Parts: sequence; C-alpha cells; structure tokens
Amino acid sequence: MEFFKDLKVTYKAGDVNNYSGRKTPLKNQYWYQNIKIDSLENIVYKDEKRFGIIGYACDEGVRRNFGRIGTKHGPESIRKALGKLPIHYTNKTTTDYGDLICVENNLEDCQEAFSKSITELITNGILPIGIGGGHDIAYANFNGINNAIKSSENNKIGIINFDAHFDLRKVKTQPNSGTPFNQILSKNDNAFYFAIGIQQQSNTKELFKIAKEHNAKFVTNFDCETFTNQLKNKLKTFIQNVDYLYITIDLDGFSSAFAPGVSAPSAFGFSPLFVCNVLAYLLKTKKIISCDIAELNPKFDQDNTTAKLAARLVDYIILKA
Repeated sequence: MEFFKDLKVTYKAGDVNNYSGRKTPLKNQYWYQNIKIDSLENIVYKDEKRFGIIGYACDEGVRRNFGRIGTKHGPESIRKALGKLPIHYTNKTTTDYGDLICVENNLEDCQEAFSKSITELITNGILPIGIGGGHDIAYANFNGINNAIKSSENNKIGIINFDAHFDLRKVKTQPNSGTPFNQILSKNDNAFYFAIGIQQQSNTKELFKIAKEHNAKFVTNFDCETFTNQLKNKLKTFIQNVDYLYITIDLDGFSSAFAPGVSAPSAFGFSPLFVCNVLAYLLKTKKIISCDIAELNPKFDQDNTTAKLAARLVDYIILKA
C-alpha cells in the first residue's frame, strides 16, 4: 500500500464481519447496523461530524516492557463488543478504517504507520479513536496529531492520560509501552501532560522525579473516587493553557473489578462512572483532537468484561462529542 511505503507493517482495511449483534427488522438500532467500513486510501474531506476508528494491533511494546502478551488482539475484541451495543447518537458518522498490524517486532514502523493514519484522519476532518494495542500507541498518536497541526501557530497539545502508570520511563535500549510520554515530552516543547489515576505502588520514586522534571501534572487514584471540584479546577487551568486535547485511556487504570483483561491489573483503580464524568467535562471543551484506548488483553479477560468496558467508552465518547 502506497500510504505506508517502505514501512514494515501490515495494513488491513475495515471489515464489516468484525461487527455483529441481535437481529432485528428495525434499522439503526445497534452499532453493527450503523458502522461504516472503509480504507484509509478512500478518505475524502467532508464538512460533517465524523469519527474514525483505527486499530493498533501491536503488543511488541508490551513485550519489551516485560508485560503480559496479548494486547495485539485488543482491537478485534473491542469491535465484537461494539457491534452488539444499542446506538443512541444521531447526525454523526462513524467509520472503521481497519488495523495497523505490527510484523516481525517492528514496533517503530507500526508506530510510524499509525501516526500517518492519525494525521490523515485529522486533516480530513475526522476525530480519530485509536483502539489498541499497547500504550506505546500514545507516542504514535501524538506524533500524528503534531504533524496534522504543524502549520498552526496555536499548537499546544495537552495530553490527558487516564492511567495507573506515568509511562515516563527513559528509553535505555528500545522504546516500549512504558516510555511513550517521556519520548513525547523530551522531544516536543508544545506537549503538556496531565495524568489521572496514578498509583504510588505502580510507579517508582524515579518516575515521580521524572514527572517533576517534566512539570507533569497528576492526581493519584485516591483523588479519583468522584469527580470533585478540586480536580475540575485543576483540569480547567490545564485546559486553558493548551489549544488541543489528546485523550488516552489505559484500561489498567480501572479497578480490576471492571478491567481484569489488561497487562497490569490492579484492585485500586478508578471506576467507569468516574472516567465518564471526567470525559463528559473534557468533551464539552471542544478541544479534543484525538483519543485512544489501550492495553486491552483478551487473553486475560473474564466474560469479555474489559472489552465491553472499552466498547462502551468508544460509544460514550462519540455520544458526548
């Protein structure tokens, strides 16, 4: 495919067979009836509210980070859960543009291909929703956003990361799922970072030190029982100082009661209701330029609980955007 010339990566366009649900003679009741399917090669600019689902089928970053392998199958599981959901939004178009698939451990090529896809979607007026895949998706997504707005004078990008981990490790030998935000902040003066749900027992003292060095904002999991006015005010200040928002959700930030199917489950995470309340607030700002959901590992999921959670987050973002 010319779009990814010279990159060692596989691209698979959207497939309607990834979506199914309850049979009904009525139209537009479920996601599987409403989702559009296409290829990145066919994108054309249209002046309407559009969303583009793009998969990041890669767990090489997780492998390098000594995590539990299996996240490359995350996009497939999310789609299966999405197809069954009732649909309640109107006057919005959602298209599945398929997957970027990592081959032969070429993480960097997969990231570059995903980045190009994000740029293509944004420049054609589409809000991307990435589904992964390891959290190294964040480095790729940010680069795609940054490239899409490179000619703009107003180019400050605020990253809001729902996560138990900072993912601010320094790259020692190879980048991985624990290094994306260090890579971003070290290379881009227009990047600003706010992590929500950080757990002390999931981050070393060194990572807290790195966060301070990069002037990263964060709240811990103990600040995430409810969406308090204190957190809202912190977010308001952060948002006022950026031009765009990039939202990334690591499913391991949720309590393992809601998200058992991740690489690093924790009983001390936040709840879906908390995240949805914060998302609703962020979406009202109209500054969101791209989103993604990372770290679903179907191999360790229970009754598709985590896949269903991820699917509902996709649905909620589109409903409220």
